[in-house]
Amino acid sequence: MNPDPDAPILFFDSGLGGLTVLGQTRALLPTARIVYAADYAGLPYGQKSEAELAARVPALLGRLVERYQPRLAVIACNTASTIALAHVRAALDLPIVGTVPAIKPAAELTKSGVIGVLGTEATVRQPYVDDLSARFADGKRVLRHGSPGLVTGAEAKLRGGTIDPAVISRAIAGLRDQPGGEAMDVIVLACTHFPLLTDELQDAAGPGVQLIDGAEGIARRIAYLTQDHPWPAAATPGLAVFTRSADRPPPPLATLAPYGIDRIEVI
Repeated sequence: MNPDPDAPILFFDSGLGGLTVLGQTRALLPTARIVYAADYAGLPYGQKSEAELAARVPALLGRLVERYQPRLAVIACNTASTIALAHVRAALDLPIVGTVPAIKPAAELTKSGVIGVLGTEATVRQPYVDDLSARFADGKRVLRHGSPGLVTGAEAKLRGGTIDPAVISRAIAGLRDQPGGEAMDVIVLACTHFPLLTDELQDAAGPGVQLIDGAEGIARRIAYLTQDHPWPAAATPGLAVFTRSADRPPPPLATLAPYGIDRIEVI
């Protein structure tokens, strides 16, 4: 049975990184109703334990699904996806789209055979990344580095702040200083926050390195899964929902307006 045309797509992330996925999805589905949920009470996910996230993410998503009745939910967060996607799919009875590091396209792009994977500390240590590397990058060298400072920097940049250049240079050096790193010619941005820092990361990596992320592929997957769904005739402004944090207030609405969001709720 097809959903109501006004049923939203729910995007979920620890913070604002999932806006990179929302932006690509809006380009394909311009009239879709949007609810964007950020777990500011739990940010940053990359420094939490697997057990904590495996419990937290399905419980919180369950509350959001009950409240907003989406047609589909998108875990627009690599860390939450690599740890909790199976738990969420087992708990919720609606289509769930996860976010995986773009290792397959990186393996197809590399000419040197050396790929960097830049993510959170939690993402880069996951067996899921081992599996993707074995399946799609066999024979390639896959370097990994976890950079929690990039998440903080991306949040600050989106709010109009500045990011310490040393955080950027340390992130790139964390890959390049590994054995074989001097030959790296593709870097996978394996955190949805990181494309917000594409310009800074590209400058540090240099012109011989290509940066890729999975946002466009995720948007295509969402469009495919909803291709037979009815949609509103015209776009309506979206809603952003933030879990309550004592030390991290929601961003100014002007930060979210370019993504078609005009209301904020705190839960």
